Amino acid sequence: MDKNKAKNQRQARRHGRVRAKISGSVEAPRLSVFRSNRGMFLQLIDDTEGKTLASASSKELKKALPKTEAGKELGKLIAEKAKAKKIAAAVFDRGAYKYHGRVKAVAEGAREGGLKF
Repeated sequence: MDKNKAKNQRQARRHGRVRAKISGSVEAPRLSVFRSNRGMFLQLIDDTEGKTLASASSKELKKALPKTEAGKELGKLIAEKAKAKKIAAAVFDRGAYKYHGRVKAVAEGAREGGLKF
């Protein structure tokens, strides 16, 4: 089997285990994290209707920061956007990623911005 195919299958399995346990609603949407080598992308998703309520990406940040600090700033940014839409709570979806480094920084930044998990 191709190495990349096997890696993608493992990642999809991990993500499936996480998604089986959580779901977003209008009151508490799912804060989905996608992390790549170049940037991060966050979405607040209402799973009952399948709609994205708000999104933020590292491209929106005004200055270049180290990846972990950029994650924290991005968490604060999504929390501001959530407040503007009157969203006070969310469910954190780390995807297939471990809860450390950039992913943890996003959660901490969102909490500092006023979003509750």
